[in-house]
Amino acid sequence: MSLPLEGLSAIVTGAGRGLGRAQALELARLGAAVVVNDYGQPGRDGSGAASAAPAEEVAEEIRATGGRAVAHLGDIADFETARALIDLAVAEFGKLDVLVNNAGILRDRMVFSMSEEEWDSVIRVHLKGHFNTTHFAAVHWRTRAKAGETGVYGRIVNTSSEAFLAGSAGQPNYAAAKGGIVGLTTSTALALARYGVTANAICPRARTRMTEDVFAGFAEPTAEGDLDPLSPEHVAPLVGYLASPAAAGVNGQLLVVHGGMVAIVDRPRVVAKFDTAKEAFTYEELDGLLSPHYASRPAGETFAASEVLGLKKG
Repeated sequence: MSLPLEGLSAIVTGAGRGLGRAQALELARLGAAVVVNDYGQPGRDGSGAASAAPAEEVAEEIRATGGRAVAHLGDIADFETARALIDLAVAEFGKLDVLVNNAGILRDRMVFSMSEEEWDSVIRVHLKGHFNTTHFAAVHWRTRAKAGETGVYGRIVNTSSEAFLAGSAGQPNYAAAKGGIVGLTTSTALALARYGVTANAICPRARTRMTEDVFAGFAEPTAEGDLDPLSPEHVAPLVGYLASPAAAGVNGQLLVVHGGMVAIVDRPRVVAKFDTAKEAFTYEELDGLLSPHYASRPAGETFAASEVLGLKKG
């Protein structure tokens, strides 16, 4: 019996640790040949010297179990590095079939304290990084289709965040980047569907090097040997599914995933609508319509991230 991803090749960015590592191992387990990309900097803020070791270690894990893998050291927020990454997959495995964008950094600060560099660096790695690899993968698939190849296969899985959905007071750069990734994903899904390519985004919840302080004390294992409810291994199977032929009908979707749960997020819905009684609204008319609507809600109503995300301490 063949494996779901047998004969396919995949790239996973930021795959040296955490979520990316779990995803790369899962794709390999399902039969894909994997390019393991990571810049290898030790700091979750992107600080420290780049190192090939994290990517090499994951690639070796895959090869040790009989899989095919090659490591790639590189900053995917650099346009030419992203080009070289896609070229490497094609050179090593003959083609690219699956792109999983996962690489990211954190530079948290309240909006009134955030520097321009802290904003730019996070937008660069997350949002520009997703665009760079998506661009060159899309060129690869479109070129093959335009050359007359039938049955072009392409899957993109992007990484958004519940910080975009629920808000995150100390992460305006991160939340904005993750929201932008959803927009990039839905646009890409529409543009590439004609070529046999799908693009979807996930909002994973996992305890990793980047989130260890965020999830400290939340949903920890209840018994020794139990799988952490926030383990990246809960997320990886969904990535494997979205990368597979079984998900051919899933396109332009956003899914939240963690600890044995997958939720499909609907697009924004209109919850109230008001029409002017005249040719155009006036301030007074809007005040009379909108103020009562919002007065029915608690003043300045917001939701704590833990409430929206369903997290519980202890």
